[in-house]
Amino acid sequence: MKAPSIPDNELKRQAALESLNILDTEAEERFDRLTSLAVNIFQVPIALVSLLDKDRQWFKSCQGLSERQTPRNISFCGHAILGDDIFVIEDTLEDVRFIDNPLVTGEQSIRFYAGFPIRHPDGSKLGALCIKDTQPRVFSKKERQILIDLAKIAEHEIFVTELATMDELTNIYNRRGFATAGKRLLNLCQRRSLTAALIFIDLNGFKKINDDYGHAEGDNALIAFANMLDECCRESDLVARMGGDEFILLLADINPTAVEQFMQRFKRMVSYSNIQRELNYELSYSSGIVFTDSEYNASLEELIAKGDELMYQRKKG
Repeated sequence: MKAPSIPDNELKRQAALESLNILDTEAEERFDRLTSLAVNIFQVPIALVSLLDKDRQWFKSCQGLSERQTPRNISFCGHAILGDDIFVIEDTLEDVRFIDNPLVTGEQSIRFYAGFPIRHPDGSKLGALCIKDTQPRVFSKKERQILIDLAKIAEHEIFVTELATMDELTNIYNRRGFATAGKRLLNLCQRRSLTAALIFIDLNGFKKINDDYGHAEGDNALIAFANMLDECCRESDLVARMGGDEFILLLADINPTAVEQFMQRFKRMVSYSNIQRELNYELSYSSGIVFTDSEYNASLEELIAKGDELMYQRKKG
């Protein structure tokens, strides 16, 4: 048996999952309708809306099983979240990863699996909508698309309220989203004695861009700036627009040298963007960086306030 690998962005993924406050909640008709529909469409005995917690696979909706959770290290969905496409095993006895899996050799006797990842708005894959059968089967292109569509409906249902945490203009976290996900990520770092860095960034002269070129161009500048920040970040990092021309990042499990490299990489990206820009203005910024480790376990609010203070000192200077 091959246990599923841990995603590179596991800290961020776990923080995003915990921020939903959905684990161990009661069954809901809106999810049960989807799994019931999947059972009927595909004529399978089992359909699940599965979420991958730290050590377990927990089912928000479950048709065909009495359990509400199974260990993550034997889960099929743990493999499904490692890719972007639908994950299909047409015959588990012909796949070395699953031939001796307890879900295959045990009471469930799983011979077929298909699942499509459920994503958080920040890109993290939290789980999957999946179907299982006790008989091997060929899964057609049309069937795959139907399962993908059902998974995307489940994803939408999960994030109907969560969408309020994303900035509509830049498509990164807003203040509310960062407050929730940031606290979770910071707590994870503190529990695991990992160093984290908070970076508070403010655009210089943004009002002049709006005044000279109009608010539409100001929006373009904010979008471009946010995209560059997001591109520089690792999958495990959080980036948010706090409002106006203020941005904030939380980098987990990182040292000062790596943060300096991050800032230099971002500086080069902004400089190149300025050279390429057709309009006669340049993007510039001021930043404040705060580190937290086992000896300095500040709250997220304290880190933000300190980062803001350091940023303002540099801007003033």
